[in-house]
Amino acid sequence: MTVYVDDAVTLWRGRRWAHLMADTLAELHTFAALLGKPRHAFQDKRSGAHYDITAAMREQAIGLGAIALSRHRDRERLRTVIRNAKVQGRGEAS
Repeated sequence: MTVYVDDAVTLWRGRRWAHLMADTLAELHTFAALLGKPRHAFQDKRSGAHYDITAAMREQAIGLGAIALSRHRDRERLRTVIRNAKVQGRGEAS
């Protein structure tokens, strides 16, 4: 299972948020469930298939094996993961 979390940089409602993404939707939903995220929290809008998670939940995800991606150090890999998430969000991947 390959699951990724980006930097928790988005500030919303007084908290920092990150995106949880994966190579496949099945992996994404399974991992999100491990974190206690309900399925209705799944997002597949313009930014691609992902779950928004808090900075604290990001640390928990990393502890469970998610790969942390930095917008500064891992630019190309992060672009690839986001590109895949957008394909998944459009329903072009399983």
